Amino acid sequence: MRIYDLARELKIANKDLMKALSDIGVSVKSHSSSIDEETVAKVKRLLESRSAPLPAVAPAAQKAPQPQPPPARKPEVTKPSPAAESVSLPQPAAKPAAPAKAAAPKPPPPPPKPAESKPVAPAAKKTMVFYGPIVVRELADRLGMKPNQLIAELMMMNVFASINEKLEIKIVQQIAEKHGFIIEHEKKAAEAKPPPSLSDKDDLPDRPEDLEQRPPVVAFLGHIDHGKTSLLDRIRNAAVAKGEAGGITQHIGAYTATHRDKKITFLDTPGHAAFTAMRARGANLTDIAVIVIAADDGVMPQTEEAIRHVQAAKTTIMVAINKIDLPGANPDKVRKQLQAIGLVPEEWGGDVICVEVSALTGKNIERLLEMILLQAEILELKANPRAKARGFVIEAQMEPGMGPIANLLVTRGMLAVGDIILCGPFWGRVKALINDHGIKIRRAGPSTPVRCMGLSGVPMAGESFKCVPDDGTARDEAEKRSMEMRSQLI
Repeated sequence: MRIYDLARELKIANKDLMKALSDIGVSVKSHSSSIDEETVAKVKRLLESRSAPLPAVAPAAQKAPQPQPPPARKPEVTKPSPAAESVSLPQPAAKPAAPAKAAAPKPPPPPPKPAESKPVAPAAKKTMVFYGPIVVRELADRLGMKPNQLIAELMMMNVFASINEKLEIKIVQQIAEKHGFIIEHEKKAAEAKPPPSLSDKDDLPDRPEDLEQRPPVVAFLGHIDHGKTSLLDRIRNAAVAKGEAGGITQHIGAYTATHRDKKITFLDTPGHAAFTAMRARGANLTDIAVIVIAADDGVMPQTEEAIRHVQAAKTTIMVAINKIDLPGANPDKVRKQLQAIGLVPEEWGGDVICVEVSALTGKNIERLLEMILLQAEILELKANPRAKARGFVIEAQMEPGMGPIANLLVTRGMLAVGDIILCGPFWGRVKALINDHGIKIRRAGPSTPVRCMGLSGVPMAGESFKCVPDDGTARDEAEKRSMEMRSQLI
C-alpha cells in the first residue's frame, strides 16, 4: 500500500505517517513508497494507541488540583482617608480674605506696538531634477499639465515641438521658471545624485506566524506536439464544466483550477524557451514542472533540454506520459528512457512521479491533479498575504482602448485596486484587476494571476513588480531605471 494512500485513509499528513513509520523502525524514502500489510497493521495499532484516551488518569488529574478557598480574614477596620477626615471633622473658621489686592483696579494693558512693515518674501520655487534628455511629454507630466497645453506655450515662444521631441535646456528653464520651478539637469545619471533606490532589503522578513499556505504554481514543459496545450485545455475545460467561476475564460498566461477544494495555478507558457527567458530575469515562478512526454514518441531532444532547464532552476519535476490511448503507446519505454537520463520513476524505486494520462479521453487527469497537490503538500508552500505585494509579469501588451495591460502573478502580499506599483521603468496606480475568468476583483493574494490596468508603459515578461508607498517615490525610481536603460543603449 502506498504511504499517501494510507495517510488519506487515516486522515493524517504524509509527514506524520512517515514519522510514525520511523518510530516502529521502518525506513521509507518518500511518501510514494510502498509498505506491506503487516506494517500497515502495526502503524494503525500505534496510531490508535496514541489517540486512545487514558482510562482514569485524566479525570483524576482534573480533580486533583482543586484550589482550596483562602481562610477567612478578620474584618479590618479601615481608617478613614485624610480627605474623609477633612470632611467629617469641623474646620476652623476661615479668616476673611484681604480685599485690598482684589479690589485694586488693574492698570490698562499697554497699547500694542505697531507691526513693523516687512517686505513679503517671494514664494520659494521648487526644484526639479532631470536626468538625460528632456522630452515634451515628460516635462508636461512633471509640471502637472497636459502635453497639448505645453505645446501651445512652446508655440507662443516660436518653438514647434511634438509630444516626443527633445527640448533645449534653455527653453525648459524658461518654461519651468514661468510655473515656479527651478531646473537641475544632468546629462548622465552617473554624474547626478540619483534618488534613493527601492531595494528588496527594505522589506522586513516574514514572521513564521504570518505565513499561510498558498496554491502551487505549475508549468507544463516538453517536446513540441506532445500534448502540453491539450492537457492544459482538458484541465481548464474540466474546471469550467464544474462551474467554479462564471464569465468567459481570459488568456492571461496563467489560470487557476480547483481539485478537492484546493487551488492550483497553471502557467500557460509557450514552452521551455519562455521558461528559460523568465528564469534568466530572476523570475523563478514555477514550484512544480510537469514534463509532458508522448507515449508513442518517447523522450526527444527538446524533452531533455526542458529537463536540463528545470534542473538548473532547482524545480520539482513530475512526468505526465500522454497519449496512452494511441495504439503505439509504450509507457515502459518512456520510463526506461527517463531512467537512462537520471530520472528514476517511483515505480522502479525512484522519486519521480510518473502519471499515465490521455488529454483526448481525459483518463487519469484527476490522478495527475491529485499528485500535484501531493507534491505541493510535501513542499509546504507558504507566503505572507499581509505584506506589501510583489510578483512578476507573465505577459504584457498594449490593447486599444485600454492602454498598457500587464498579466501579473502575485508571489507575496495582497495586491489591491488603488495600490501604487513599480514595474521596471514604469509605474502606475492599479485601476482594475481582472481574474482569468474575466471577473473584476478587488484584490489578489499569493499565487493568483490577474490582468492589471494602470501602468504607464508595457513592461517586459519576467519583470518584477512591487508596491511602493507613494506616487512620488514610484515616479523617481522609474525615472532612474529608465535613465539607466538609456545609458546602457548609448
